[in-house]
This record gives sequence, C-alpha cells and structure tokens, in this order.
Amino acid sequence: MASDSPESLMTLCTDYCLRNLEGTLCYLLDNETLRLHPDIFLPSEICDKLVNEYVELVKTDSIFEPHESFFTLFSDPRSTRLARIHLREHIVQDQDLEAIRKQDLIELYLTNCEKLTAKSLQTLVSFSHTLISLSLFGCCNIFYEEENPGGCEDDCLVNPTRQVLVKDFTFEGFSRLRILNLGRLIEGVNVETLLRPLASLAALDLSGIQLNDVGFLTQWKDSLVSLVLYNMDLSEEHIQVIAQLRKLRHLDISRDHLSSYYKFKLTRRVLNLFVENLVNLTSLDISGHTMLENCTIPSMEEKMGQTSIEPAKSSIAPFRGLKRPLQFLGLFETSLCRLTHIPAYKVSGDKNEEQVLNAIEAYTEHRPEITSRAINLLFDIARIERCSQLLRALQLVITALKCHKDDKNIQVTGSAALFYLTNSEYRMEQSVKLRRQVIQVVLNGMESYQEVTVQRNCCLTLCNFSIPEELEFQYRRVNELLLNILNQSRQDESIQRIAVHLCNALVCQVDNDHKEAVGKMGFVMTMLKLIQKKLADKTCDQVMEFSWSALWNITDETPDNCEMFLNYSGMKLFLECLKEFPEKQELHRNMLGLLGNVAEVKELRPQLMTSQFISVFSNLLESKADGIEVSYNACGVLSHIMFDGPEAWRIYEPHREEVVKRMWAAIQSWDINSRRNINYRSFEPILRLLPQGISPVSQHWATWALYNLVSVYPDKYCPLLIKEGGIPLLKDMIKMASARQETKEMARKVIEHCSNFKEENMDTSR
Repeated sequence: MASDSPESLMTLCTDYCLRNLEGTLCYLLDNETLRLHPDIFLPSEICDKLVNEYVELVKTDSIFEPHESFFTLFSDPRSTRLARIHLREHIVQDQDLEAIRKQDLIELYLTNCEKLTAKSLQTLVSFSHTLISLSLFGCCNIFYEEENPGGCEDDCLVNPTRQVLVKDFTFEGFSRLRILNLGRLIEGVNVETLLRPLASLAALDLSGIQLNDVGFLTQWKDSLVSLVLYNMDLSEEHIQVIAQLRKLRHLDISRDHLSSYYKFKLTRRVLNLFVENLVNLTSLDISGHTMLENCTIPSMEEKMGQTSIEPAKSSIAPFRGLKRPLQFLGLFETSLCRLTHIPAYKVSGDKNEEQVLNAIEAYTEHRPEITSRAINLLFDIARIERCSQLLRALQLVITALKCHKDDKNIQVTGSAALFYLTNSEYRMEQSVKLRRQVIQVVLNGMESYQEVTVQRNCCLTLCNFSIPEELEFQYRRVNELLLNILNQSRQDESIQRIAVHLCNALVCQVDNDHKEAVGKMGFVMTMLKLIQKKLADKTCDQVMEFSWSALWNITDETPDNCEMFLNYSGMKLFLECLKEFPEKQELHRNMLGLLGNVAEVKELRPQLMTSQFISVFSNLLESKADGIEVSYNACGVLSHIMFDGPEAWRIYEPHREEVVKRMWAAIQSWDINSRRNINYRSFEPILRLLPQGISPVSQHWATWALYNLVSVYPDKYCPLLIKEGGIPLLKDMIKMASARQETKEMARKVIEHCSNFKEENMDTSR
C-alpha cells in the first residue's frame, strides 16, 4: 500500500504561509500591495520552495487566490534569496521577472510562458553572471517586442501595437550557462548566432526547431553531453554532425510520427554510426521513427533463450556493438519495442505496461501529444488486463493531468484511465493521500472542461470513492461543479444521471451545516428543475427518482431547505408526479419521505394544511407501495400535523376525526417486523411526539416506529435511542392517562428490547 505519511513540515508550512501571506510573512501596503515584514530574512531553500509551490497552487488549485504583487516579495536579495525556480504558463509576466532581476539565479525554468515578451530577454541579462541552467521551452513570444506603428491617429486606434521579432539578442555574457532548453523556439531567430557566445554548453534542447545546418554544434564537441532534437527533420548532414559529438551521453532524435511528414528514415547504417562514434552514450531516443531497412536479427535467433539486456544478444543488430546496456532506450511507436532482447535497463514503447509507463514518465513534461497516446495505452491495459504497477501508474497520470490541465487530449485519456485505476479491484493498494490527489485532478478536469467526454469520465471516477466521506475535504467545490453540470441547458443523459446520483450521495449522511451550505448553492432549485423537465417529458427514470431522493436527504432536519422546497412550488410538482406516475412505488416513497421532513418543521406545517394535501396524505395511508414505506411516511406527515392540535385543523374536509381513524387503521395493518428502506440519524423528530396528550395517534405512530426499528435493527437503533434519552420519555408516557393502552404496551416492549441489548453487550472482561 502507498505511504500515508504526512507531508514534511517544510511543505506544510510553505502551503500555510502561501494561503495566509498577510497573516504570516507579509502585510498589505495601501490595501493592495503585499510587502514582506521588515524583520524577515529567508534563505534560498525557503524562497525557492515558496515560489515553486506558489506556481503549482495557482495552476492546480482553483480556490487559491493569486497575488499580483507576489514576485515583488523577492525583489531585495538582502531579505530574500532565490536560486532555483520553475515558472509556468500564464502565471508569469514580464513584470514578475523584472521584480526579481537582482537575484543571483542559478537555475531558471520558464515553461510555456506565453505572456513573456522581449522585455524579459533584457531581464535575463541580469542573471547572466550566475545562471547555469535556463529553459525557455514554449515561450513563443519572448523574442517579440511591441512597436508603435507610424501613420495616422486613426490607424493607431485600430492597431495600437504590432509585434516585431528581436534579432539582435544573444547569450553574450552568460559565461556560466551550461544547460539550455530552447524547445519550440519561434521561426526567424538565428539559433547559431544566438548560441555562439556560449563557450562550453553541456546540454542543449532544440525540440521542434527546424535547422538545415547544425554544423555549429561541433563547437561544443568537447563539452556537450546531452542533445535533444525532438521533431527536427533530420538529414544525412545532421547525422554526420551528431556523430562528431563524441562526449554525448544522451541523444534524443525522436519525433511525433503524426505531426507532419518527415523525409528522413532511420537506417541500420545510422544506428551503427552512433554506436561506433558515441561510445559514452547511456541514453538514446529514436521513438516515432520509421526504419528504412531491417535492423533486427533473424526471427528464429531473436526468439531463442531467456529475455536478455546484454548487447551481445540484442535483437537490434546495430546495438550488439554497445559496450554495455543503455540506461534508457526510447522506442515508443516503433516496431523495435516489440522485440525480445533489447539492450537497455529502461525502454519506452507500447509492448507492455512497463514500456508504456516509461513513455509517460519520459514525455509528460514537454510532449503532451505523445503522453496522451501513451496514457491511452495504459487505459487499455487497466481496462482489459490487471495493472501490476498501480501506484506508479496513478502517480504518472496525476502528474500528467496536473502538468497539462488545459490539454483536452490529456484530460480525456487521463480521466478515463483514472476511472479504471481507482476501481474497487485496486482500492486496498491506495493511500488516503493518493486518493485525495486523484480527486483533486478530477475536479480540476471538471472545472476546466465542459466537454462531454471529460465530464462523464470525471463523474464516473468520483463514483469509485466512498461518498460523502472521501469527498468531504472538497465538499463545497464538488457540489458546485455537479450543480453546474446539472444547470446546463443542453445535457448529456448519462452525465445527468451520474451527476444526480453523486449529488444524492453527497447530501446523504452529512451534518446539517453541510446540507444548509449546499442548499444555499441552489441545490433545491436545481433538483426541482430536473423534476419539472422530466414531468414535461412524461418520464420517470433514475434522474427523476434520484432527484426526489436527493431532496429527501437535503431536507432532513434542515428547515431552511424545507422552506425552499415549498417556496419553489415543490408541492405542485409532488401532486403532478403522483398523478402522472401512480404506479412508481420508489418515487412515492422518496416524495413522502421528503414531505415527512417538511412536516417536522412547525412553522411550515400550516402550508400543508389544505384539503387537497390532507386528502392525498390520507389516501396514501392505504398504499401498499414499497412495503409499508409510503403508508408509513404518509402517516408520519399526518402525525406531525395532528400534533399541532384541533385548533390548527383549519379545513372542513376531510374531518380530523376521520383522518385519525384512518391513521389508526393503517398503523394496525403494518407488520412490526417489516424490514425498512429508511435511515435515521436522529430520533429527535419522533421523540418529540411522545410527551404529549393532544394527539394519541401521533404518539402511537412514534412508538410503533421505535418498536419496529429496535426490533429489526437493534445494533443500530438501541444505542441511538438510549443515547438520545428516549427511555425516560417512554417511561413517562406509560404513566400518562391520555396514552392508549396498546401504545403503553408497545413502549414497554421498546424499553425491554433496549434493556436486553445493554445486558447482551455489557463488557464483562477483566
């Protein structure tokens, strides 16, 4: 099972401070600008953690509020020190980098920061004397600056700025820079000129850049140990240059075979050239390549012996020349990954679970197009077979979903994979912490995408959790998202059904504060709208039944929600459903259970006191629907109404005495051993009917209810009755002259049951 150990103290403190900046590290200047308290000094270990965690929270936590002036907290290196920071996407802008320009940064990763412009290139110069590692991956506008166009004033209004490519920037002065990622650099920038000042590069990533001439790479032939040319259309000239980079330990010439047409085809000769010349190579990625000729050994020889990673036994002939197995070999979406003997400790491919997980791990950060296809393969493995590396698979999918929150393909495939990876078969292997991480990314997906497939996958995945217990830490958020789904004008039937089921489960067995909070979100109105639509369609399906069940749950001991039900024409819909669906027993039970909750609220009972409503409740006393449930609930509604006394009976028909008579007859017809489809969290509404003499039939209904429950479910309801003080009330009732003899007799049996239960469960151990 995955570790359930708590987060480190550093992580917990960082998270708390970021969520409470004003109450911890900062104060607010002029009610808008954050300022660090003057007596605070924070070392780089803490500052780096604060910045990197801040970026993560802004990206993945919808509740977290970003601060415009956050980066200004790190403007003065005398009080805050930054060394290694990772910034992503729209979170960072030019002014944010400008705010920290005095810092001596060693490592700066900027990933897909599309809001950065050429202003930030000048800020980078501020870090030139200390920077060792720099990534500008996907910063597509960082080489553009805005220029005011000439011409008339009218033209300025129409087109106030235009982007101009900056061509004179170079890495002059970046004397310590060793690691550089320029992946997805925009066309027009002269890469050779840009890089020429760098004396001793160790790692270079030129992913997605098309260069006809890469001869300039040889200037680093004595220092370059890592080269990534992903999705570069190669030629023979490229291969000859690469073969001269004899210090290389990692080479990536992989490509996305779906993105565009590539003329270059890998050959046996090219692989031989790499093996012969790049003798230090420990990692090679040739994923996505088409092999122009057969690089494998004969089929009969390939299948002989046990699977081996020894180069001498390699099924890929050129790799027999390796001195030792590679640490990593990328073969994703190539035919080579399906061979038996592959000379590498770790292989990415599509042959089996291990290869697929290696692919997700290797490509998640910068290659969502590849990652989504790898996750799709994992989905098939989890769906058809058994996933043997469950925890690793879950962590990788969670990471991919967090990293690419706005990528539709990742969200579709990732949410589908999570559904199978979190089902009951794997549940025992998952820690609380891990399952909470799953819930977080699922809710992120629901928040970011209104697309049907993502919404359905996310809702289905939530169904794999214990509700409401496992969702309680995100209770408000999950309810808001589900209500948002149900309030959409055009709805997918399957999503609607799942969402209503989840809503119902979320308001069942939670405390009243939760129910009241959800009621204020519009829960009652949303359920009534669904019912209204189903009525218009003359359809009584799961959505209809779940909606009434959800209303039953959310009105339990919550007067405000009961009042909303009445104010939003709930009784009108009740009567219409009763008329339209006279044979739907479960529907009747749910509706009467809800009205029982409404009837428990003294201030609302006058609204039930109409001839029409009382006649309906009276007629339902004789219902045999769902065992005794409909009759029982109808009698419960009337018992509370009777409890208000004859003076509250403000209708002429039906007569109060007539209804009382029908109530006695109904109660006497019920089997005391009936098994129940009901769940009481408290007996308080029932117990309040005992110490009174104004309505003996209400007293009798309450006593019957207690007798039935403690008889059939003693383990659950005897302790509850004792705990809530029911026994003294029953004893007092027995002494009342107004109580009926049969009611008193039943009360004695309830007391006897509870007494026997206490004796049987008494601890006699020493």
